[in-house]
Amino acid sequence: MTDKTDSFIPRLYQAPMEGVIDHHLRALLSALGGIDICVTEFMRVTHTRLPRRVFVRLCPELETGAATATGTPVRLQLLGGNPRAMAYNAARAVEAGARAIDLNFGCPAKSVNNSDGGACLLQSPGRVEEIVAAVRRALPDSIPLSAKIRLGYQDRSSYLDNARAAEAGGAGELAVHARSKVDGYRPPAYWEYIGEIRQRLRIPVIANGDIWTPDEFLRCRQVTGCDAFMFGRSLLARPDLGLQIKALCSGRDYTPMVWQQVAALLWDYYQITRECYPTKYLGNRIKQWLAYLKLAYPEAGAFFEKIKRHREASVIEDAFARELAVSAAA
Repeated sequence: MTDKTDSFIPRLYQAPMEGVIDHHLRALLSALGGIDICVTEFMRVTHTRLPRRVFVRLCPELETGAATATGTPVRLQLLGGNPRAMAYNAARAVEAGARAIDLNFGCPAKSVNNSDGGACLLQSPGRVEEIVAAVRRALPDSIPLSAKIRLGYQDRSSYLDNARAAEAGGAGELAVHARSKVDGYRPPAYWEYIGEIRQRLRIPVIANGDIWTPDEFLRCRQVTGCDAFMFGRSLLARPDLGLQIKALCSGRDYTPMVWQQVAALLWDYYQITRECYPTKYLGNRIKQWLAYLKLAYPEAGAFFEKIKRHREASVIEDAFARELAVSAAA
């Protein structure tokens, strides 16, 4: 591991990933440790006044103090372009148990952008400010409000205008994914823009994008000067990345998880989610996670090849039994 840094301990956030990180995965990742705050998948807001059950379905943690079983706070994320509807539903979310609200101005998905949500709103910083301000007015002062943006839509030229708009609207924190919508997820992430945003804003800025390892964390911190960092795909690839970074920053020795431990975690996830999905989708969630894990663990790629065409519980569970037995013997 990289040589230890000073005693600075960063705040680490789990990024929202629609269709990927659900409450089951939030529970497993937060139980490992290292992550200070989780953020839900986005809840799409149109003109509908959403009932309580919709909020709880997306975020069951609302029933337990808006925190995972191990006590990690969970922020509820809303996405939409109608200020009045966003404000109303943010207030409804708080009534349902939310203790912090996050606003999504970063989703690059075509279906979302074509429905007046996510990154398309970055084309009009005035709309970003209007939505943030409407939600802020609707919330009790005690409820934190944060926002997540990209550096722009077609290009990165509006990065500062949108950051200032979120602050002017009343966001208390701003997460910045260091790419434009058009950049998608292609390397590199443009951390230098985050550094300028942090210097220009008075609110805390959270750096997000291409922080895959402790070494990259150190480089991102050096470039941005941020105290807070957000991890999405990289946290799925290395579930203990937060622990690695916290150990690095505090000067403690830490041995990263080996495949045997990750395989056991994946088995736990399979058992938890096995009854949640129709038989024809059995194993889809673990296959999805394996697609990220193989970026850091070659064994994950090999395991994926063994089960990728199978949906039968007996086949998948036998493959797990063999994998865990091999891991235990290693």
